[in-house]
Amino acid sequence: MADVPAAVMSLENAMEPDGGAYVRAEPLTDAERIWQVVARIPCGRVCSYGQVAELAGLVRRARLVGRILSRLPQGSRLPWHRVVNAKGELSLPAESEGAQLQRSRLESEGICFLRGRISLAQYRWDGEG
Repeated sequence: MADVPAAVMSLENAMEPDGGAYVRAEPLTDAERIWQVVARIPCGRVCSYGQVAELAGLVRRARLVGRILSRLPQGSRLPWHRVVNAKGELSLPAESEGAQLQRSRLESEGICFLRGRISLAQYRWDGEG
């Protein structure tokens, strides 16, 4: 799977208990690629929708990232709140319950907002580590 970016290789690199390499019978779906990238965003960091798409090997598919994340089941443990728009703003309507939850979670991780924006220069995750 040479065309899969390093950010989504964790399943392919997993080892079975007997020491053999994990082999997946079919390629990852777009949703799985997006979920893997979002799962790797560290606490206290954010990514834009476009950056998640790029790291997942889905260049110019930022809207797909938004659509996939909007369909997560209630109570999902995936850190969806760490994904913001390219301006460093929350994409949900400002007064919505979802936006308030997202902002609260980001602030609890030490991310600061200035005039409704997050400094991407300070908090953007580079896809490494």
